[in-house]
Amino acid sequence: MHLFIRIMRKCLLIVYHSASGGTRALLDAVVAGATDPAITDLEVRVQTAFETTADDVRRAHGLLLGTPENFGYMSGALKDFFDRIYYPCLDHTQGLPYGVFIRAGNDGRGALGAIERIATGLRWRAVFPAVIARGELTSAPLAECSELGQTFAAALEAGIV
Repeated sequence: MHLFIRIMRKCLLIVYHSASGGTRALLDAVVAGATDPAITDLEVRVQTAFETTADDVRRAHGLLLGTPENFGYMSGALKDFFDRIYYPCLDHTQGLPYGVFIRAGNDGRGALGAIERIATGLRWRAVFPAVIARGELTSAPLAECSELGQTFAAALEAGIV
């Protein structure tokens, strides 16, 4: 008798919203880090907040969330994402590791606090500090985002997070 076992690759889901392009620049850096050629056994999926469903989140092994800061809060698109996935994911994604990157016009604390409150309700685990790009978008926050993507992806692939 032969027994075949199919091992599923882990999936990193990156959910974002960008209206003016600032968060998109951060996203591009996150994706560049997460798709480093040294990380070979991980599926990286990138989706807008509006197109992401509860099924997408339930299939993910880790989640990175990107948003601009709008009026001291997360974007309406990311809030809509949370509104749609909260109850369908509540009992199915406990312990999900997540990270955050924010393009902030102010200090980003309001957006981060709102995300953290919802993630706490979902019982998700923040595994790396949030990257908040304040003021002028320079190479420093882009490098931080690349490092966030690479570190998160490598840790997820290795089973550390």
